[in-house]
Amino acid sequence: MMKRRTFTASLLSALPATSLIGTRAFAQGLRDITFVQPSPSAINSFPVFVAIGEGFFEEEGLNVTVEAINGSGAVLQALSAGQAHFGRPGPGPLIAARSRGVDAVHIYNVAARSNFGIAVQEDSEYQAIEDLRGKVIGTGTADGAEVGFARNVLTGAGMTEGEDFQFLTVGDGGPATAAFLNGEIDAYSASTADTAILNQRGMKVRDITPAEFGRFFGNGIATMAETIENDRALVEGWSRAFARGHAFALNDANREAVLGHLAEGNPQEGEDKEFQSALFDAVRSKTIPPEGSPYLGWYPAEVWAEWQDALVAGGEISGPLDDLDAAWTNEFAALGSEAAGG
Repeated sequence: MMKRRTFTASLLSALPATSLIGTRAFAQGLRDITFVQPSPSAINSFPVFVAIGEGFFEEEGLNVTVEAINGSGAVLQALSAGQAHFGRPGPGPLIAARSRGVDAVHIYNVAARSNFGIAVQEDSEYQAIEDLRGKVIGTGTADGAEVGFARNVLTGAGMTEGEDFQFLTVGDGGPATAAFLNGEIDAYSASTADTAILNQRGMKVRDITPAEFGRFFGNGIATMAETIENDRALVEGWSRAFARGHAFALNDANREAVLGHLAEGNPQEGEDKEFQSALFDAVRSKTIPPEGSPYLGWYPAEVWAEWQDALVAGGEISGPLDDLDAAWTNEFAALGSEAAGG
């Protein structure tokens, strides 16, 4: 069946938008749903754009619009306000939101391997996390997943925010480069994509994050518990299509088609084909589950506990959640894996 697509942009009310990307399939009888992502990058949400482009969502009766807003906090706000059906927030912001009564649930582990790291300039004297004592760490957003990750790493090295280090929100891309050049920041908590962009723009950086923090998975697909309870068919249909998009993109035989779908989702990323390809490889590698994982999108319970411990230690939440297990489920990833043939 021929799939016709166009791009739409509609501002989510009361939410700051960095860029808005909308993708719609025109077909009769499809249900309109909205997916929100914490940055404009199509590559960071590649399974969504592949599932749109290959018609997997359409086969589930879904017409997906993608909106890019500013950080995981805004993603969770959109979900809780009923302005989106699914989003891609980080685990730290989701746990923190649940501590405030936001009943959001992670249903698919997209960044199964940590997609964040603390980067310093390539020629910097800083060689280890301990060298950042008394320094300023730049972040893309004030409450995004990169903040919780960096706080986890730094507190793990025995440092206290406000005493031994401080965060400064500088944005990503060009603003982050300027912050380095102006001496405003000594290091930058960056995603895989952020690091690639900085290097591509001539700001050479290197990651000094200890290897053991690689187990801290990053952003995943979330929805509201109410949606799971009252609209289960929607969550199941989304999960099947998303998992198929993920599996399709992991097959190198589909590479040309995948990069084409991503260029449609964010034309700017597709302008430099070599960079787009390299960035896709870097991001895709973080979505491959560690050895021992039974299927794509699977969450390890013990790392959720470690994320929570880090948030408590960092003062982001006052204490453990009453029911941490309610913050996540593997049920829909397992369902999606079956649909994807995995």
